[in-house]
Amino acid sequence: MRVFLTLDDVSGLLAGRWGDAGRVTGLQRLTGGTKKGVYRLELDDGRSVVLYLWAEAENYWPPSGTVPDDPFQDASGAELFMTNQALLTGAGVRVPEVLVAGPEMVLVEDAGRETLEALMERDPAAAARPLSELGAALRRMHTTYGEQWGMPAARTTPARPPEDMIVGRVLNHLGKVADRDQRLATARPRLEEHLHSLRAEVRPRREFVLVHGELGADHVLIGPAGEPVMIDIEGLTWFDVEWEHAFLQLRFDEAYGELDPVALDPARLEFYRFAQVIALIEGPLRIAGTDFPDRQWMLDLAEWNIGKALAAI
Repeated sequence: MRVFLTLDDVSGLLAGRWGDAGRVTGLQRLTGGTKKGVYRLELDDGRSVVLYLWAEAENYWPPSGTVPDDPFQDASGAELFMTNQALLTGAGVRVPEVLVAGPEMVLVEDAGRETLEALMERDPAAAARPLSELGAALRRMHTTYGEQWGMPAARTTPARPPEDMIVGRVLNHLGKVADRDQRLATARPRLEEHLHSLRAEVRPRREFVLVHGELGADHVLIGPAGEPVMIDIEGLTWFDVEWEHAFLQLRFDEAYGELDPVALDPARLEFYRFAQVIALIEGPLRIAGTDFPDRQWMLDLAEWNIGKALAAI
């Protein structure tokens, strides 16, 4: 049985740590997180704040071997959040303001109770402005350049081009999913051949920008002034802009054009799109084997991407 925070656990959290903090009178564990716990704390003065907690009981992901230089596999923790929050703020991107930080927790402003995804479903016309502003924020990120690829908080310099890391990542994922699904086991040689053919079309380039890495409309809150607020930022990475847009195209679908994207390399985009399809089989199948509460949703996501992978060959 997983044990989550209770009101008693957080009642003394703000005492002496945030000068004008009120007493915590309510606690709500928010849904959606798989690596960290997200809690809304209601205060006796009518305000609310949000607590991010990185703890074993909050992480549904089982360990998994991966290629050693994969920056996207285990992007989790308070240190990554703090580093990335400062970097995005410096790039002019709206993210939650940090109120208190500790080794395994960060307390931030309650930046909004509705996601951009929910607003797009409820009132598409009202979503036009935050979509446009999100596009502008992404263009600021995607014109902020770094000298090498990898996590901003990393202490090492990658030894190979990012596209070669992605080949290793996909081959690793294919090996894992072939053990779980006979269709993929049978198709594995053709899937690997397709991967290498896509990689062969990618021309060398060293131009790395800030990418969120997993930016769907569910990872954007609507802030107090109606502005988009980017969340789940631990996976921020210096990488190819096409990696970001392969995911954005998938998640924003028909609204993608409203983001007014920067120019992209079609071959690199197609290569990364296929890599993410395979990742969206391996990840969901892996977490579906745990006690994650929405297991069927993960299985359905994996099945959808199995269909896409097989259609590609």
